[in-house]
Amino acid sequence: MTDSPATASRQAKLVIPAALIVLGVGAAAHGLRWYPAEILPHLLLNGVYCTLLGVSALVFFAIQRLTGARWSASLRRISEALMQVLPVASAGMLALFLAAKSLFPWMRPGIFTASSITAGKVQYLRAPQVFVRSLVTLSIWMLFCLLVRRTSLQQDREPERALELHHRITRYAVCFMPLFALTFTFFVFDWLISLEPNWFSTIFAFYMFAGTFVQGIAAVTLGAVLLRNGPATRHAVREDQLHDLGKMLFAFTTFWAYIWVCQYLLIWYGNIPEEVTHYLARTNGPWLYVFALNFVINWIIPFTTLLSVRAKRSERTLAGISVLLLFGRWVDLFLLVIPSFSTTPQIGISQLLIAAGCASLSFWVVLQALRRAPLVPANDPILAYERLERLHAAEPAVAGSIAVGGGSE
Repeated sequence: MTDSPATASRQAKLVIPAALIVLGVGAAAHGLRWYPAEILPHLLLNGVYCTLLGVSALVFFAIQRLTGARWSASLRRISEALMQVLPVASAGMLALFLAAKSLFPWMRPGIFTASSITAGKVQYLRAPQVFVRSLVTLSIWMLFCLLVRRTSLQQDREPERALELHHRITRYAVCFMPLFALTFTFFVFDWLISLEPNWFSTIFAFYMFAGTFVQGIAAVTLGAVLLRNGPATRHAVREDQLHDLGKMLFAFTTFWAYIWVCQYLLIWYGNIPEEVTHYLARTNGPWLYVFALNFVINWIIPFTTLLSVRAKRSERTLAGISVLLLFGRWVDLFLLVIPSFSTTPQIGISQLLIAAGCASLSFWVVLQALRRAPLVPANDPILAYERLERLHAAEPAVAGSIAVGGGSE
């Protein structure tokens, strides 16, 4: 029996991602064997990126439910598929903790002896406590991903319980968001800000949330554009939905820029030694170009491009901006992580292969999740209500056409 052309085409599309995954794993293994000090920071960078990608989709979905948004109901499966990246990334993050002594200064003996760090940070940054917090945080996030996905698929199979299961998913979203606010703060402080244990910013968690939410919107937007021309989603992704996603990208990239400017200006104006060291390392030498590039990619280009209504409805424009912002989030994390280990922003072939491998693995996980369920939820009450509305709206037009036709005979 020969494979169908569609199956052969799908398999051909996976050849390049599969090759990049293999090359990324090989580059990581080789680097850990011969030059771990250069590879570990990039494993941390890409692990955090993929973890935040998965949880950002869950946040996007939860916010849609909490606000009672109807327009995004047919896009739910895109968010669900992106959530599936989280278990894979979480496993990698917990495994990376085995090399924490090479990554985090606070794990080295005597590091706080001549430091002005406060006693609270000394107590907070203890390896067992950090590991437990990370384990609890990632477990909570994965639990809600599992609950949402399982209930969503159950709704497809049990149409008689559609409304009950719809309300159950909404309750999951209500429970998730307060827990997310707390655990997300733990996560970004334990894995990112602790790379420089003497530095602190009271707005850092808020800044990271703004960027993470933009990452989720960009990923969902890119998925919606790519799936719009498919036979199963031809009528599920409408132009007005693309417009709404475009408006969200425009609004929340500006929100990210506002938090970015607030954090930078407050620290610059305060000029406190414990705060300015972070920015001194990132605004001197070749790092200054990356610092400026970060702001250009994550705000100036999206803002100027998405000003018009036409741009917010253009599939090509939205796809391009979404890819740019997903890359911009990587640049933002690159600027947070790598200067703690290197004085220059140099990237070798191994580091590029690791990043490409992580991106390809995320793509493969999302693609498999999309194939395991209908791209449009089968028994979603919101979609059923919208279909009923369209039917009632079409009835007068049909009746009018019959009347006109009858009168002409």
